[in-house]
Amino acid sequence: MLAILVPLSGYLIVDHYGKNVVPIPRYYIPERVDTIVKNGKVSYDTVFHTIRDFHMTNQLGQKVSLKDLNDKVLVVDFFFTSCPSICPTLTKNLRLLQSAYVKNDTLLQILSFSVDPVRDSVDKLRKYAYDYKINPDNWWLLTGDKKEIYDLARHDFFVSVTEGDGGPDDFVHTEKIVLIDKNRNIRGYYNGLDTNDIKKLASDVATLYLEKERHRPGFLKFLKGLFSTTN
Repeated sequence: MLAILVPLSGYLIVDHYGKNVVPIPRYYIPERVDTIVKNGKVSYDTVFHTIRDFHMTNQLGQKVSLKDLNDKVLVVDFFFTSCPSICPTLTKNLRLLQSAYVKNDTLLQILSFSVDPVRDSVDKLRKYAYDYKINPDNWWLLTGDKKEIYDLARHDFFVSVTEGDGGPDDFVHTEKIVLIDKNRNIRGYYNGLDTNDIKKLASDVATLYLEKERHRPGFLKFLKGLFSTTN
């Protein structure tokens, strides 16, 4: 029931009340303010940070990039397969989130970047995914160039306040989960070890997906996608 009620209730709330009443996840990391002149009137528009494209390899050995995920809300975390502390709990909580959207897996994409990509080979990621019953349809465990992953963590997702060169002695370890909207803006940070934060994240995913915009799906189309895999 949770798999159906979370996105459905999110749709009904957003559709009925509109974004002026329903709490919409705010934007993070403003980068500049543009001046707009139209019909002699001056207005200002804040431009927020946008996640850049990247190229990684997932647990199936597939080469993937951000461009493969158009029109999906993204949930991002950083982990490593041999982590004995926070990662097992973090992964289990994300598994609960994935289960909540199992009937509509085209809505959400979870991306887990390995912070130990040298040791976390495709085979290790695949075994880790099997052990935690991770569905690869909408959850990728990613490995790739360590410097690129660490640069993404620090300067795109902003989950670490430390600086480093991505070398052998550099290390990023965080319980933060990042919510990214369909326009690739950061819309939330959550404690991946806190089940209350995971519940809020589940609700915010639905809200962002159904956030009123020019190409927002209609209610019947949403329901069709929601129940298409129930049989």
